[in-house]
Amino acid sequence: MTRFNIALIAALAGSALSLITAQHEARLTHIALEIAQGEMRRLDADWTHLRVQQNSLSAPGLVDAKARSQLAMDAPVARHSLHAVRDPATGELRLRAVSLQGNAAVTAAARATPPNPQAAGVQAAGRVR
Repeated sequence: MTRFNIALIAALAGSALSLITAQHEARLTHIALEIAQGEMRRLDADWTHLRVQQNSLSAPGLVDAKARSQLAMDAPVARHSLHAVRDPATGELRLRAVSLQGNAAVTAAARATPPNPQAAGVQAAGRVR
């Protein structure tokens, strides 16, 4: 009978230590979960703030106003624009200068090459590489 009691006491002590260890691990896991949830709430608030800020900064009127005031930019003028057009016969890309005559837009082959053809990606004949 005494051996049986010693075995029961050993089993009881083992299960008590196992229970204490499991409770401690559960507390640590719960604390880690609360910390992660707090971080999630903070990041969600930051994300919402950034979305609102992006929407306000990307308003077309604001972008236009900042471009004009801070960067001294203006809208492009038709006489300063070039269009890349693919020649249907040869498949080559060519630059076309656009000029407005009356109400009709007329395209003419670009005769002038840019000051630095390599930087613009243009060959001397007006072809795009």
